[in-house]
Amino acid sequence: MNKNWSLSQEDFDELLDWLDSDREQAGIKYEQIRSSLIKIFTGRGCLDAEELADETINRVTRKIKDIKGEFRGDPALYFFGVAKMLLLEYMRRKPPQSPPPPPDAGRAELEYRCLERCIERLSEEDRALLLREYGAKGRTQAERRKALADELGISLNALRIRVYRIRVALKECIEKCIQGSL
Repeated sequence: MNKNWSLSQEDFDELLDWLDSDREQAGIKYEQIRSSLIKIFTGRGCLDAEELADETINRVTRKIKDIKGEFRGDPALYFFGVAKMLLLEYMRRKPPQSPPPPPDAGRAELEYRCLERCIERLSEEDRALLLREYGAKGRTQAERRKALADELGISLNALRIRVYRIRVALKECIEKCIQGSL
């Protein structure tokens, strides 16, 4: 990454002008593009996703005079193309990650005991819902979820929210159990 070049106000204004003639719309598009770039880099396992998104924007801005008159279409696509190339550079220089340490058998046993204990503490209705959501075999998850929502007479989104809340409560219970046992 080129650390010597810095984005000037004039460069930034030209970038915004390229994104949209309406300054407010240009700002919105800029933020959407930056957010999308961060999601792309994060999704690819980049630890410094925001820095890579900013570098992508800087590279596009440095080229803005060359591409402004030639590029046709959605400017976001140009950013994504530059991000793809930057991602390839990043992957080439990224040091190989060491494998995670082997799991502690005692810790795994403790986590399992806490999971069982916390599942027992759930209401009968929540326990049945959680077990049906994750324990059923045969159908795909989407088919199971749809059938379960229909059976309960609720929307898919309401089912997802209910299951999410149960999982959050279960996770909190497990963490408390583990901390109390250590």
